[in-house]
Amino acid sequence: MTAALAAARSKEKWQDFLPAMVFLAPNLIGFLTFTAIPVLVSATLSFFDWDIITWPPKFIGLDNYVRLLGWHREGGQVMPRDPLFWKCAWNTLFLMFAIPFNMMGSLALAWVLNQRLRGLVVFRTMVFLPSISALAAVALLWKWLYNPNFGLINYSIQQFGDLIGVPLQGPPWLTDPDWAKPALMIMGFWTLVGGMNMIYYLAALQGIPHELYEAAEIDGASAWSTFWNVTWPMISPTTFFMLTMSVIGGFQGGFIAAYMMTGGGPNNSTMTLEYYIFNNLYAYQHAGYAAAIAWVLFMVILGITVVHWRRSGKWVHYGI
Repeated sequence: MTAALAAARSKEKWQDFLPAMVFLAPNLIGFLTFTAIPVLVSATLSFFDWDIITWPPKFIGLDNYVRLLGWHREGGQVMPRDPLFWKCAWNTLFLMFAIPFNMMGSLALAWVLNQRLRGLVVFRTMVFLPSISALAAVALLWKWLYNPNFGLINYSIQQFGDLIGVPLQGPPWLTDPDWAKPALMIMGFWTLVGGMNMIYYLAALQGIPHELYEAAEIDGASAWSTFWNVTWPMISPTTFFMLTMSVIGGFQGGFIAAYMMTGGGPNNSTMTLEYYIFNNLYAYQHAGYAAAIAWVLFMVILGITVVHWRRSGKWVHYGI
């Protein structure tokens, strides 16, 4: 009797399993095809030297990682084996310095949009439009704006100088290594400040109980004290999520704007890690080396995310 009951339950579970797999099959097939299998292939490829054309790839063990992370003596100095990788890493980190400013700008816009103003719908559309525009088109637009001879930005700077009686001339934004990265950061601020981060902050602000502000007003708290003791703790989970995703996106971004506006120059000053992976794979045809860079980047992102997650308990507050 027990064996028959167990067999019946096993048959019933199998009958439930098959329909479930049918419903899950599209997602599982997509995950295996576009995520799991490519990840495993790239991990394996990082131990090979392959130019994409010849077959089979040549197994070289850890040589790609040694070239990427190793150091050697040259002229009495310790030098990286691939200095361009480290320059791209610095460029990527430098562009990420804009993340706090982008988030503060998004919070300021969200605060404005949370007020009862006339024409609010139109204003919301205006500030959100850049974030949904095609990045390639935005890059071309800003490339014209940054033109040192007839771009609108340098023309405005010159006109402002004439207005105050001081001769002013705008910098060569995209042709000077010192100005190229700030130029991309300014364009990124214009593109991102009114995007999804603003929407997240707006939703967080609207979710704060009004009773907390009433209590702060009764206690005589100033505007700054109210923000720091009421608003900021209540939106800290949203800030934590946005900061985490912005850091991950910062390590993985910077390709399209640099490709369209500067080509990674001048003097590789705007070439990011994503751009370097692209060049190694498609331009230089070093597929194994590109895979090794991608995996090193993955480990860096994973480590930073884990540390950030563990330290979040000190400043992230959930609930009242």
